[in-house]
Amino acid sequence: QVHVVESGGGSVQAGGSLRLSCAVSGNTGSSNCISWFRQPPGKERERVTAIYTGDGGSWYADSVKGRFTISQDDAKNTVYLQMNSLKPEDTAIYYCAASSRYWCPGEWADYNYWGQGTQVTVSS
Repeated sequence: QVHVVESGGGSVQAGGSLRLSCAVSGNTGSSNCISWFRQPPGKERERVTAIYTGDGGSWYADSVKGRFTISQDDAKNTVYLQMNSLKPEDTAIYYCAASSRYWCPGEWADYNYWGQGTQVTVSS
């Protein structure tokens, strides 16, 4: 079993920054890929970024490239999402999800474990 807990959400003005944390505990050997998804109000969930924990390789959605950075601290079993130059359209509930697959899936359904989500609100 793997437990995933997000933290770090909040409210910020456009242009500001936030850092989200995703703490993974339990059988961390089953969390080969960690992705951040987000679900804006009234919209579908979308994948924002991912990191393959084995080699640190990462992927970003075009909408966040150059603004968001995903990183991991192996000692703390924690993945971070540094979000800079935030825009109102970044407003969403952000979810951290872990997959046991040996690649980083794009679909939510391919993730085995996920957290409860953390709200990010960006005002103009």
